[in-house]
Amino acid sequence: MQTPPRVLTVAGSDSGGGAGIQADLKTMLALGVHGMSVLTAVTAQNSTGVQGAWELPVEAVRAQYRSVVDDIGVQAVKTGMLATAELVEAVAELLTATDAPVVVDPVGVSKHGDPLLAQSALASVRTRLLPAATVATPNLDEVAQLTGVEVAGEEDLREAAAAVLGLGPRWALIKGGHLEGEAVDLLTDGSEEHWLRAPRLDNRHTHGTGCTLASAVAAGLATGLDVPEAVRRAKDYVTGAIAAGFALGSGIGPVDHAWRQR
Repeated sequence: MQTPPRVLTVAGSDSGGGAGIQADLKTMLALGVHGMSVLTAVTAQNSTGVQGAWELPVEAVRAQYRSVVDDIGVQAVKTGMLATAELVEAVAELLTATDAPVVVDPVGVSKHGDPLLAQSALASVRTRLLPAATVATPNLDEVAQLTGVEVAGEEDLREAAAAVLGLGPRWALIKGGHLEGEAVDLLTDGSEEHWLRAPRLDNRHTHGTGCTLASAVAAGLATGLDVPEAVRRAKDYVTGAIAAGFALGSGIGPVDHAWRQR
């Protein structure tokens, strides 16, 4: 049997299964690629928030990465929660030595507003991690955290994208999901623009959207799609997953990664 494309996620664990490594691997399976993982942190997390987080030692993260890449190989890498400056620096070093497209989801806070990145790590994200990215996928809170640009409406997305591109990624995907009206995102490399629009869905169960989108983009790149097409298909997949999001626990439930299979 033919080996499927291989995608590596470097991220934290969500014990509730809605985001993080768990969401990444579910997305990759749903989109037909083989998902592999480097665990950076463990969280105690459920539908109401993050009750605790513990990062792994740098040597453990580096060993996981080398174990996978040196033997199995990768066609794309996706990063999520990296937690500390030391982990950001180590992962950035590993990425620059890997010949594969990289999707960076610069995770700063959880869906519930819990911090997942130390303030001391922001400089490393700006100067080391984002320059290694083929595509960076910040939400509006992460844009403000990294660049200082506040997005109040769709007209501000170009400024946000320019500020993110100034930090070094080849493409910036600015996610406008927190704006009023339709869900609009802007993908640009500074010379061409792609506006991606979808209706805003009346479903509060949206835990894991950022992880899912970034992983879907990485899956597309691993199969040989160019960046605009990979992002377009990822947006379609996430829109369907949000529409099918379901209640879990007493708080915000997850998107449904298996909505197409159902």
